[in-house]
Amino acid sequence: MLDTTRYEARQRIRGTLALAILLGLFALLIISIFPTIAESSADIDAFIESLPESFREGFGAETYTTIEGFVAAELYQTVWVLLLGLYMAYAGGGLLADDIESGRLYLVLATPVARKRVAFEKFLSLGLPIVVLNLSMPLFVFGGSIAIDYPLDPYYLLVVHALSIPYLLLCGAIGLALSVVLDRGDAAQRGSIAVVFLLFLLDSVTLGTDVEWLGAMSPTRYLDPTDILLHETIDLVDPLLLFVVAIVLVLLSLVHFQHRDL
Repeated sequence: MLDTTRYEARQRIRGTLALAILLGLFALLIISIFPTIAESSADIDAFIESLPESFREGFGAETYTTIEGFVAAELYQTVWVLLLGLYMAYAGGGLLADDIESGRLYLVLATPVARKRVAFEKFLSLGLPIVVLNLSMPLFVFGGSIAIDYPLDPYYLLVVHALSIPYLLLCGAIGLALSVVLDRGDAAQRGSIAVVFLLFLLDSVTLGTDVEWLGAMSPTRYLDPTDILLHETIDLVDPLLLFVVAIVLVLLSLVHFQHRDL
């Protein structure tokens, strides 16, 4: 059982560990400059208030007077939500399209294994980077905040990571959807990145406008690290909605892959 998942996960170990270390070191770098930022945080907050609402909301920039607001804006809203979401979409886009383009998938399907099982087990392999990154990143962030004597609340830090899992799964599911539709790996990967990024822009530019409802189509609308870290607000409905949408998108992708011509 799950032979494909184990194989695919082994292929991701080295890249996942490298990414975890790089993100961790970047987090430490960001956190290390907060004491300097805190000295002029009032001026920075005044500048933030002068920015358009769409920019402030899109990047979670609310206040730099606290470590929670600073980390939420500089690290989680930008790196975790946007860049890691793009990475998961990219990884999902290469799940099947790469093997279709290279012909490797035909060898796999020559064995008595269902297409849907192969596709689903490949998608499950995305759980490795999601789990590893969500376990390692809080250690770097919390340790860094302790080191500069501005400790974050570990409970809400862990909540951010726990509630980001459905979001990252959905980004991977978007990649999977394009991977079963397109035959070229690079096209599926670039397309997945474009879709997630355009949805992020849609959420950002429509805030405070008459068409703000359009942003409801973006996964980023349903994950707000600033609310969790700064305001200690926990909403379980939004992550549940993301998880349900991810499941539906995966199921539709499996059905399409089962019946498409290769």
